[in-house]
Amino acid sequence: MSPAASNHSPAPALATLAQRTAIVGLILYVAFAPHSVAASVIGVALAGLGWLVRTIATGSLGLRRSKFDLVILLSLVWTILSSVFSEEPQISLLKLGSSWCVFLFYLTRAIVTRRSALALAALLILSGCVGALYSAFDLARGRGVVVQSLTPGSPFHEVGIQPGDTIWQLGRTRVYSLEEIDRVLKATPAGTPLAVGIISSGENVERPGLRISDAQRQQASPSGLTGSERSHHFRASGWTRHYVTFAEILQMIAQLALGLALAHLRNHGPNKFFRIAAVAALILIAGIVFTAMRTVVVAFVIGAAVMAWRSLRGGYKLAFTFALFIVLGFGAVVVSQTRARDALLLGDDSSSLRAEVARVGLSRILIHPVFGHGMDAVKLHWNEWGFPGKDMLHLHSTPLQLAFDRGLPMLAIWLWLMTAFWLTTAQAEHTLRDRSDTNSYGLGLGILGALTGFLASSLVNYNFGDAEATMMFWWLMGLMMVLSAPEGENLLENRAD
Repeated sequence: MSPAASNHSPAPALATLAQRTAIVGLILYVAFAPHSVAASVIGVALAGLGWLVRTIATGSLGLRRSKFDLVILLSLVWTILSSVFSEEPQISLLKLGSSWCVFLFYLTRAIVTRRSALALAALLILSGCVGALYSAFDLARGRGVVVQSLTPGSPFHEVGIQPGDTIWQLGRTRVYSLEEIDRVLKATPAGTPLAVGIISSGENVERPGLRISDAQRQQASPSGLTGSERSHHFRASGWTRHYVTFAEILQMIAQLALGLALAHLRNHGPNKFFRIAAVAALILIAGIVFTAMRTVVVAFVIGAAVMAWRSLRGGYKLAFTFALFIVLGFGAVVVSQTRARDALLLGDDSSSLRAEVARVGLSRILIHPVFGHGMDAVKLHWNEWGFPGKDMLHLHSTPLQLAFDRGLPMLAIWLWLMTAFWLTTAQAEHTLRDRSDTNSYGLGLGILGALTGFLASSLVNYNFGDAEATMMFWWLMGLMMVLSAPEGENLLENRAD
């Protein structure tokens, strides 16, 4: 495949407009990636439309073959085969739609230039910082209503609410007082199931199935609750609905900011660009810690340590290593104050449930070793296959989940792909280090840290199944390909910019 536009003639007006439309779409994506999957998908769709129009206008996709194309194709083919041979093919085949995220890898390579890469990354970092600062405000303001007591006729008995729990969402509506809870209940048609978002022992839980009768709706306080205080002990999630997604995305964005800071520190000392990037990194790190995600905090430290040991020298390296221990200590304090007792020692219910689910999943992999059980097939066989409790979870590990859902060959393909990405990214970072463009080097360094953190987290989190985190992963891999291209290959003059 050839470049999008010829070196010998200006790009046609339509191709230029389409390229700008695609860039606007990617601007929307990075602006909303830390906050809203719906808005970020709209941005990707707009960018895809621009790419399509540009392709029609120029007769070229604007892509070159890469060594990743074959393994990506194999992963998609095996995913389709595993869905066809699934225990529940009607469910697994519907799940195939989640594989679209790889589109971002090719879209980024086709549209982004080195000049636009820095601007997009800077906007992403700024957006992440806004989300992290909002999380701090959210914690200071408090969430929901801490339940003091329930009357015998309270509808919240149906979903297991206990005194001490915090109700902070009804449906998708956030509530901050009993008056707001009663208002939502009165506006809900009788018999309509309503999901309740609660905070219990530091964990955010959504419990579906709350129903209210006509008689309860007519009462002055249909909730049957007492309580006035807001909770300040919860796991931050920005504007997203879940702290896991928020933490995974912030981890990758924080590595980008930190990579830029370390690159400037290495090449120019503590200049103003270092200070700006360092402040952004600190805000993002605080946002990660406020999620109280033990695994993601550790994953961030691992990725940051890789960056530091590849970029810094002498006293800077020792000082940065010490700073990472401070991050771990800060994280430990937040976890101990936010989550259940013994969470730091992995003695809480969440840790034991994770271990049991992983054990059962691992024991079943050899039952279907080739094509796996099928994506989401477990939803119809949770207890039948030996998994504990009523809450349906994933296996909390990307390698385990891939082997369970799609078979051992898919696990091998994924390991091949991730190894190739890491080695290529490490080589790209080394190459960029010797160029005069400090910002490109900083982005390359940050992408290496983000990939390292993402892979470390994937061992104990199914982050490859999280659409928002996976979109960010593929976008960063596409950005790496743009930055690591030989000098002059993807200059602005050679694109339909």
